[in-house]
Parts: sequence; structure tokens; C-alpha cells
Amino acid sequence: MNLRILVALCAALLLAACGAKPQAVAFHAEGNPEKLSDWGLFGVADGRITARPGMVTYELQTPLFSDYAQKWRTIWMPKGVHATYNADRWFDFPVGTIVTKTFYYTTPASAAQQQTSSDVVKMTPASYQSGVAGIDLRHVRLIETRLLVRRASGWVALPYVWDADGKDATLARTGADVPLTLIDGASRTAFDYSVPNQNQCGGCHAQDFTTRAINPIGLKARHLNRDFAGEGGTINQLRRLEAVGYLSGVPASGAPQNANWQDASATLEARAHSYLDINCSHCHNRVGAARTSGLWLDAATIDPRIRGLCKPPVAAGRGTGDRPFDVVPGQPERSILPYRLASIDPGVMMPELGRDLAHKEGTALITDYILSLKGACTIDNGPIQATAR
Repeated sequence: MNLRILVALCAALLLAACGAKPQAVAFHAEGNPEKLSDWGLFGVADGRITARPGMVTYELQTPLFSDYAQKWRTIWMPKGVHATYNADRWFDFPVGTIVTKTFYYTTPASAAQQQTSSDVVKMTPASYQSGVAGIDLRHVRLIETRLLVRRASGWVALPYVWDADGKDATLARTGADVPLTLIDGASRTAFDYSVPNQNQCGGCHAQDFTTRAINPIGLKARHLNRDFAGEGGTINQLRRLEAVGYLSGVPASGAPQNANWQDASATLEARAHSYLDINCSHCHNRVGAARTSGLWLDAATIDPRIRGLCKPPVAAGRGTGDRPFDVVPGQPERSILPYRLASIDPGVMMPELGRDLAHKEGTALITDYILSLKGACTIDNGPIQATAR
């Protein structure tokens, strides 16, 4: 054997034996790597975590609530392939695609507030981080990074929990509970942040219960259609994905767009529907896991009755809170929807996965929306009839 080849082979074997980590994104077509670093997605150095070249950071118009955690989202594809645009559903992504979502919290700057505990986190971040240049880890507690990996057999979900030192994350296929204390002004709330197991990941991401195939939730046109910083400046995210070669078939105009739930210039109805779409519609749609409830909250559903207006519950048990309808115009206190959003009782709360806390601001939005509705729900010797809207 040529001496140079022999030396190179020995060096490669030595690196493998020493557990050398990839310095670029490494797609694993099979298997479940134990460490997040085995994927080569991120670099952690000098108090900052950064994405490898080719990873595109993105944000959603309205994000799904996850116990007030902040999220850094990225997408990566191998060269020469791209996703195909779809106006209504998730895009058709090629084999080799890796989607990441890193969950983290801002920690108090004050040692007195921290009380020397790294488990104390803040509800309101001290400063916004877009993630485009990575995340400054000063006063940040990394919790988990979830991967959605598109293999030949379909998507697979892999949750990784960050080690206490924030240098790497370990695969947690059975999930994990992370005890935290949330500071909101003068109040402190102890809770368990729940990292989902692989089956729970599938429970939400299998948005079509007829196939039960896992697909991305946020990577749809209506959620991505917004301006965001990154390559090419602050531009529309659909255009950016098209420009970097990750997406084809984007229309020149007319792409659907959900409202930003916090945008006061948008109508209350648009904001409420956007919030319910991202938080609920992966189950509450015509083919989702909650399809038999008759309550569909996806953007495509426009029938007020199917959206819950004067609609009686279907086998909700104590989840109704003795309220008669999903939505009663002008009467949130008699409506099931805000009752379940505000609950933290596992047998009542909705969504039933992905949170240990109630989203006060989200519940307030839905409450205000219901208060804005006019009309009444009546029973007149026959079907319940909505006279609102």
C-alpha cells in the first residue's frame, strides 16, 4: 500500500477513535446519533452558538407557544436539491433536509435574582436575538434542540437536551423534564419544562391522521410569508429560500399570509385565527387527530360553526368546564375554547402537549376576540343556530 495513503488512513482512524466531531453539516441517512454535535450543525465557542454555512435562519408570523421559551429555527439542505412550494400545506422537502428548532430562555443578569441557580429564567427576554448571527449565550439557558430529518423513509423527529455546560446536547428519545423557575416581574413560578419523546413529536407533526406521516408544522407559506433579516438583507423569507436554492415554485404574488398575533394594526379576528391556526390546527383540521371533535381551527376553514361559534362539544367530558359551546359570542366565560387554553390541568388543557404553563397573553387575545363577537347561541326546538357575525 502506498505510504501516503496508509498514513492518511491511519490518521482518519485515529480521528474516529478520538471521537472527532464534524466541522460541517453531516446528514445521517440512518441511525440516531447520540450527540447533537454528531450532525455538525452548530459551533459553540467564545460564548456564542452559531450555525454552519448553508443553514438558513427563519421565523414564523405567529409562533407556537412553548412555556415562554424563545426559539431559534434553521433549515439546511444538501446542494442540488430544493423543496417545492405549496400554497396550503407543508412544502415538499427533499431527502437530506434538516430542520432545527433550539429552545432557550434568557436568564437574569442579577446574581441576586439567579440565587446562584441556572434553573431561574425570565419570561421577558432582556434583548431580542434574531439568530441570524447565532445566539449570544451570555445570560442564556439552552434547553433543547429538536431535529426534523428528512430521510428516504420519511421525516424522523429527534429531540436533544443540552448539557448543563451548554457545550453539547444529548439525544433524549424518551423525552425529559427540566425543572425551571420562571420570573415575571416580582412573581416566581416553578414548572417542569417538558421535552417531548419521539412519539409525542409524531402526535403533533402527524397533521394528516389518514397517513400519520410526520411533516413540518411551521414550514408553510402562510407562516413564512414575512420579511426577516438574513442573507440578502431584510427580505421576504419565501424569496430568500428561493434565492438560496432551497425552494422552487414561489408565485410572484398572492402567497397566503397569516397575521402576526401581536400586530395591533391587524384585525382582532385575523390575529385570533392566526394564533389558533399555529397552536391548534395541526390536530384540529379535517384530517387531523382531533377531526372528530368537529372543531377545525386551520386557516382554510372559514365556516363560523366549524370554527366553534355556537358549536356544542363532542365528547369533551370535563374539558367543557360545564360551558355549553366552544365559542359563545360576547361571553368568553361561557365558552369552552378560552377555558381550555387557560387551564394547566392535563385532563382539560389545550393544547394538551408541549406546555406546562398557560399562555396568559394568548388566552387574553382569544378572550378579547370572543368579546368582540355579536349575536347569541339559541336552541329553538331543533339545531343550535348561530346568530352572530
